[in-house]
Amino acid sequence: MATEGLIIDPQEVEKAFLDCFYKEEEIKDVKGTPQGAIFVEGIQYQLSFHPGRLEEKRAMVAEWLKALPHQFRKNNGGGWSFLNACNQENGVQWTGLHQRMDQLFCLGIGLKLVRCQLPREAWRILHGGMPYYVIDID
Repeated sequence: MATEGLIIDPQEVEKAFLDCFYKEEEIKDVKGTPQGAIFVEGIQYQLSFHPGRLEEKRAMVAEWLKALPHQFRKNNGGGWSFLNACNQENGVQWTGLHQRMDQLFCLGIGLKLVRCQLPREAWRILHGGMPYYVIDID
């Protein structure tokens, strides 16, 4: 994949995503979900993020989300299919992996910058059975 014009780095998305999980030593004596954890449901993930580490990623995640096509934006396109999130607004494909796209949206959902437009039960009626997401960033 060419890196010219690349704004969203797929390796950095994965790194940020993984860094937001609880460390083993933080949950060794915790039964169930840690207090204050941020629960997120993506396409292939149901997980809890560490609130502090997730918040540290806010500016970076917001910049990545802003790089997606304008159709995803609440005040511009009103939301778009997950399947279109592999490309940036500038037309450059940033990833070929649905997993990376899901990770980016999970980070955005956890930060309340992204929301899914329909409940999971309704996804089957959508193109490709994939959700539509809306990005709410000024």
